Amino acid sequence: MEELYPIGDVARRTGLSVSAIRYYADEGIVAPTALTAGGFRQYDVQAISRLELVHTLRELGAGLDDVRRVLAEETALPDLARTHLRLVEDQLRQFRARRAVLRTVVRQRSTAEQVSLLHKLVSLSDDERDRLVVVFWEFVTEGLDVHPEYVEQLRSRRPHLPEDPSTEQLEAWIELADLVQDDGFRASVRDFYHRTFATERGKLMTTPDMLARTEKHRKLLLEARAAQQAGVAADSPQARDLAERAAAGSADLVAAMTGTHDPAKARLSMTEPDRDGKAAQWLAKSAGLKLLTRYEALVATINGTPVPDVDPEKAAALREWIATALR
Repeated sequence: MEELYPIGDVARRTGLSVSAIRYYADEGIVAPTALTAGGFRQYDVQAISRLELVHTLRELGAGLDDVRRVLAEETALPDLARTHLRLVEDQLRQFRARRAVLRTVVRQRSTAEQVSLLHKLVSLSDDERDRLVVVFWEFVTEGLDVHPEYVEQLRSRRPHLPEDPSTEQLEAWIELADLVQDDGFRASVRDFYHRTFATERGKLMTTPDMLARTEKHRKLLLEARAAQQAGVAADSPQARDLAERAAAGSADLVAAMTGTHDPAKARLSMTEPDRDGKAAQWLAKSAGLKLLTRYEALVATINGTPVPDVDPEKAAALREWIATALR
């Protein structure tokens, strides 16, 4: 005959309290195997195993009806586990969002009104988040007289918060969502684009052909920067090759804009580094460009892509390296 255990032993084996075991019996979840002459409940090993399963399911958040269906084999355990896994993952996302809000509050010393806004921002759906950015770019590019494909390219520069974002990505989203709704930020970025492309040359820069040429030249400069940062000497053959290719790319851009192809002039202009720091001064004066750079960095963080490096000192060092290689 199979051994039976009193309710006190069952409580110790399952981790449930005696009152909980009685409750599950009264609710018809797991009935006692037998009753003694004195009315005391006893359980066999199978009943104890079912109680252990009940304990586990309840800790995972399953309701009594869910538990009944699993015990009655009306619901497969893996199916129930998948349902509750989704619930746990949703709770984890909510906790990460709250942590991001709290960290932002601590860092920015936010007011109660700002805290409410932050919580609202991280609670937005994917469509609502996307709509914020769409409205921002619609405002920035409204009336912008450039090639239509360039406008579409600008509007496609959007953040895509992953399903399981890190705290850093959530914090970047909070900052970006706040930025794109800020009237000053919107006006500065709009002004930058409308001033930059107000001339015929500016409009020319937005054509597909010029964008392709600009991208090709940008990649040449990135290749040169990688070599420079890796410690390749400016007077080495590798540096000379990279610098010559960058100069040729610059000449190609100028020719496309002006109709005049003068490689020697382009090369000469690159042998004269920006000793007066004019590029850095222009960057410092261009509020719209600085804000746009911040936007790009936040989008990169959210999307998990490399953050653009626009450090003026690094840019100046690269220009000096190329100039030295060409000389």
